[in-house]
Amino acid sequence: FFVLLPTLMMNMSHPYYDVARHGILQVTGDDKYGRKLIIFSSCCMPPSHQLNHHRLLEYLKYTLDQYVESDYTVVYFHYGLRSSNKPSLRWLREAYREFDRKYKKNLKALYVVHPTNFIRIIWNIFKPLISHKFGKKLTYVNYLAELREHLNYDQLIIPPAVLRHDEELRAAQKGGPPPPVKIPPPRPPLPTQQFGVSLQYIREKNNGELIPPVMCQTVSYLKRKGLKTEGIFRRSARVQLIKDIQKLYNQGKPVSFEQYSDVHVPAVILKTFLRELPEPLLTFTLYDQIQDFTKVESSLRASRCKRIVESLPEHNFIVVKYLICFLHMVSQESISNKMSSSNLACVFGVNLVWPPKGTISLGALAPLNIFTELLIEHYHTIFSSRCLPQQNTLITDTTRASILTL
Repeated sequence: FFVLLPTLMMNMSHPYYDVARHGILQVTGDDKYGRKLIIFSSCCMPPSHQLNHHRLLEYLKYTLDQYVESDYTVVYFHYGLRSSNKPSLRWLREAYREFDRKYKKNLKALYVVHPTNFIRIIWNIFKPLISHKFGKKLTYVNYLAELREHLNYDQLIIPPAVLRHDEELRAAQKGGPPPPVKIPPPRPPLPTQQFGVSLQYIREKNNGELIPPVMCQTVSYLKRKGLKTEGIFRRSARVQLIKDIQKLYNQGKPVSFEQYSDVHVPAVILKTFLRELPEPLLTFTLYDQIQDFTKVESSLRASRCKRIVESLPEHNFIVVKYLICFLHMVSQESISNKMSSSNLACVFGVNLVWPPKGTISLGALAPLNIFTELLIEHYHTIFSSRCLPQQNTLITDTTRASILTL
């Protein structure tokens, strides 16, 4: 039910409401490395006589078209595909032909969860048609726990039927009920920690600086080298490289983006930093207000957006202002970089706010993206009245200089 709820609430004017309402497809934000995460759940597919598979294919393309210009990851939950709801081989061939290079190029990983002999047979049938490069993107995942090695597991929208099936598989493997999953106690953060700790923690460990060092350094580099780069923030980077840079930051060691000669590296680091904050920049408190944002008349949205942002704690407001100022600057170069305020909103919306429990569903993305687009598009109006206080002791000269240089 929790999977279907967002789609049940979906506006019936959606062009593919007849398909979307089943919750077969979900977009749940980004994976660990800044790639959009798209989930296909076979168990949500109704019997074939209740679902037009041609419409399903159109809906898949309609959804992917919003994200394929960026790097993305697909998780396919195979459990629940039966003879009653299984598409024909003809449909599968048509689907593979329809998903041309435009869709395959930026697909960075395809995880097939709970594969069966059927999947392997299908793979062998299509193998002569599938490029070796595309085949390397496929990973079979036998148990849900294995996904933790690759993805932010808590971000996944996993249907209850898939969770139950996984428990049954683990119980059968061990000859008894599955043991409870033991979560090791969290390690205390290092004094130099940047990722996975709060803004407050970073400020206390950095002499009161409100703008985290990782943000200052990535933004500074991207201002100098990345403003005109086509597709900035759309591309990912090597997973191990991102892990290594995170480790350097957390250990307080110097990071020089010059040595990587790739502006997409600091771009991914910036998104990763935002996504790993324990509480999002726009805070959990504002999530519901942002979700209700689209109920406001279009002519009043900018002022409503302004009021929402001004209700932020001062620390969050300053960091949000710093980030949005930079994104506004990026959008001003959209003729070169192809990143309009709308495109940037699709990338950054999910990294600015998320619900306190659960994940962002496909239905929740629209208001979030519209809100973020307005922040970027109307930056000067929304952030004009609440200026940096001159006498606030929390704002050091370095922090003020970082903000004023944008």
